[in-house]
Amino acid sequence: MKLLLIHTGGTIGMAETSEGLAPRMGLVEEAVAERLPAGTDFSAEVFDPLLDSADVGPRHWNRMLDTIRSHPDAAVIITHGTDTMAFTGAALSQALAGENRRVILCGSMLPLGHNGDAEGNLDLAISATGSREPGVFLAFAGKLLAADGLVKHDSHEADAFRAQPQTIPAPPKQRTFDDRKLAILTLSPGIPAEAVKAMLGTLDGAVLRIFGAGTAMNDANLLTVLAEAVKSGKRLRAVSQCEAGGLSPGAYAAGAGLWSTGIENSGTETPEAALIHLWLN
Repeated sequence: MKLLLIHTGGTIGMAETSEGLAPRMGLVEEAVAERLPAGTDFSAEVFDPLLDSADVGPRHWNRMLDTIRSHPDAAVIITHGTDTMAFTGAALSQALAGENRRVILCGSMLPLGHNGDAEGNLDLAISATGSREPGVFLAFAGKLLAADGLVKHDSHEADAFRAQPQTIPAPPKQRTFDDRKLAILTLSPGIPAEAVKAMLGTLDGAVLRIFGAGTAMNDANLLTVLAEAVKSGKRLRAVSQCEAGGLSPGAYAAGAGLWSTGIENSGTETPEAALIHLWLN
């Protein structure tokens, strides 16, 4: 078996220092190597410097994709911090759609050697590489989760992730991430239309987190801002602020004004998945 480890950083590869937990080179690579069956063809791509996942973004996704594609016959494990795991899961799931690859993401809430979840998550990730089922998955808390719709629902507990079912993506129009300016914006009661206009003025497109099954405040100024943004060529893609259930345009009259602006319906997509959809399609 050929196994490729891409170690980006994160809690799993940290160790105690005089200033607290910090990344330690070699820690994850050694832990993986000692768990592999004899005869495994093992290689590792290690980010230098190792990253806190808060710093992971499009250029790092491109590096992961380039590395995966340069090892076409290898099973892949990516170790990664938990804070942006959902973004990376969506990015790799959509960018690799149709390429028949199996990628296992892995992280932890406590580092290796701290009597926490790291060792178990790593063992699960390694065992998960034995399957030929294509897709991107997260090995975490004894579960193998589809990574296209991850939600980090707890900031402290070991069982930190859920997976919301997503529509199987068609192969994307592009396979890597460009430098467009995209963001996730949240509607909240009383948000000024001028603030939304200012934010959209600096963006090429945005995911808009709206209420419930697809409603928004009946603010004529805000709706004009959204309609003008769409008319100018900016893509706006709506998601629900609820974790599950998705959007149902037309279910409530309170959403009629919003949907008349031309905003796109993301259905059951998570905010992370909708953002990646904008980037690749």
